[in-house]
Amino acid sequence: MTGFEELAKQTALYPKEAPLAVKTSRNGLLIGLPKEVSLQENRIALTPEAVAILVRNGHNVIVEKNAGEKAKFPDHEYSEAGAQIAQSPKEVYEANLILKIEPLVEDEFEHIQSGSTVISALNLPSHDKAYFEKMLSKNLTAFGYEYIEDQSGGLPVIRSMSEIAGSTVMLIAGEYLSNADNGRGIILGGITGVPPTKVVMLGAGTVTEYAIRMALGMGADVKVFDKHLYKLQRLKYAVGQHVYTSIIDTDTMAEAIQRADVVIGAMRAEDGLSPVVVTEEMISRMKPESVIIDVSIDQGGNFETSRMTTHKQPTYKHMGVIHYCVPNIAARVAYTASMALSNIFLPFLLETGTTGGIEQMMYANRWFMKGVYTHKGTLTNAYIARKFNLRFKDLDLLLAARF
Repeated sequence: MTGFEELAKQTALYPKEAPLAVKTSRNGLLIGLPKEVSLQENRIALTPEAVAILVRNGHNVIVEKNAGEKAKFPDHEYSEAGAQIAQSPKEVYEANLILKIEPLVEDEFEHIQSGSTVISALNLPSHDKAYFEKMLSKNLTAFGYEYIEDQSGGLPVIRSMSEIAGSTVMLIAGEYLSNADNGRGIILGGITGVPPTKVVMLGAGTVTEYAIRMALGMGADVKVFDKHLYKLQRLKYAVGQHVYTSIIDTDTMAEAIQRADVVIGAMRAEDGLSPVVVTEEMISRMKPESVIIDVSIDQGGNFETSRMTTHKQPTYKHMGVIHYCVPNIAARVAYTASMALSNIFLPFLLETGTTGGIEQMMYANRWFMKGVYTHKGTLTNAYIARKFNLRFKDLDLLLAARF
């Protein structure tokens, strides 16, 4: 060490390590990211990069140990981003804002603090009146993110997860048509001299839009059916190619399904359960080892023969037809899906902090309040109220809810 260095150390001039300056905010959020306990759920709502941005903006984040492991986001990445790693779910649920993927389950209700805010999926058709009464008894502000709208009136989470499902569903179909899974041993698409695979899609939404692009790229013969003409027109415009489209007609659709190698059900519920448009009798006339993929199974399904399956046991056969009815297809690609969800939630959380909290965010953005949620003991979605005959106590929130 030189004489100058020695002098610098003695006179406190020598540079020392110091922690990185972090912005503080009196409106800082305490956000909890629990590990999902629902079967086969691999996603997490925020990536380490999003957590780092939140921390730099004065918010605190608690991540349960191994919460991001299945999505390939290890604990050390969250820790390096500034998050606190909790060893138990009880520690995570001490946060006043819980951000998760699947709806709360019984064990999680035991941990969550009264008066907290929860942002998660809601999956209305799978819950009864008692479930929502339990939410009310906990005095929760609870948002069903699949119903939350953006400024343009779109459903950003549904749109994003539907893009993933649509891009993935044709890969799933190809997998079960092949001999690898005891399928018919045919290629999805078409090659020279061999007739193309016939694919029928029910519903003209985002899932179908992205599935069509994959199917056409592979050379498949695609037919799309929907109840609404304007959706079919919008779909053809979005795809930019000529595609066979038709309003759902029993004879026309039944004939197409009978000849199909793959049938994809992607008709979402307009109010309550998704419509059942394919009967057991139609399925009985399908080719042996043809494939049905029911993307709408989380809302009841589009096929009379559908029943929910898991990623561990994704298929079953009924009348010789392979049924794939996994509700959370996006969890197959958990890394991509988690990044997509994080891109949606991060701006919302930053704005919430800037606005002054979740309640201020709700009232400052009336478009946001069109989502489904309960609020401080008041159920504020008209659909839930009609379904379960629950009474509104807060007229202002009732007027803001979507009918």
